[in-house]
Amino acid sequence: MFAAENGLKGDPRLQAISDAIRVVPHFPKPGIMFQDITTLLLDHKAFKDTVDIFVDRYRDMDISVVAGVEARGFMFGPSIALAIGAKFVPLRKPRKLPGTSEVIAETYDLEYGSDCLEMHVGAVQPGERVIVIDDLVATGGTLSAAIRLLERVGAQVVECACVIGLREVKGQRRLNGKPLYILVEPREIDGCY
Repeated sequence: MFAAENGLKGDPRLQAISDAIRVVPHFPKPGIMFQDITTLLLDHKAFKDTVDIFVDRYRDMDISVVAGVEARGFMFGPSIALAIGAKFVPLRKPRKLPGTSEVIAETYDLEYGSDCLEMHVGAVQPGERVIVIDDLVATGGTLSAAIRLLERVGAQVVECACVIGLREVKGQRRLNGKPLYILVEPREIDGCY
C-alpha cells in the first residue's frame, strides 16, 4: 500500500521526497527511467522525512530486526533500526559478506537469469520480528527472496517497506502474503517512468 492511502494523504513530506528523487532517462539501458535516490540522500530534509515516516510507522510494532536489501536498502535501514531500537542485518549479493561465517542463501529469478541474497547464519533468530527495507520495488522478486530467506531461519516478517513503488505493484498490498508499504510512486519524464 502507498503511504498516501494509509493516513498520509496530502502530507507535504511525500511530495518533497518524490521531488528529491532524480530520474535518469535510459539508464542502465534504453527505455529504463532510473529512479536515482542519491539526490534524495543529498537533500537533508527529504532524507530525514523519509526515515522519519518509516520510524513513525514501525516504532511501536515491536520490531527487533531491520533487514536491508543490497545495496540501497543499506542507506535507509541502519537509520531506521537505530531509531526504533532494532538491529540492522544486511542481505547481500553472493560472496559479499565478510569473514568466514557460514551464510544462508536464497536464489531468485530475474528477467534474464537469476541472482541470490545471502545472510550470516545466526544474524536473525527464530521468532524475531523483521521489516525488510529497500529503495524500490518493481516486480517484487528481490523482496520475495528476502522474505523466503528470513522465514527459513524462523523470523516473522512483519512488512516490506520501500521508498518507491513502480505502478506494476500499485494494486498489490502484499508480497508472499506480507504487507507492502511504499512511500511514493516513481517520477515521470515525458510520460515514462
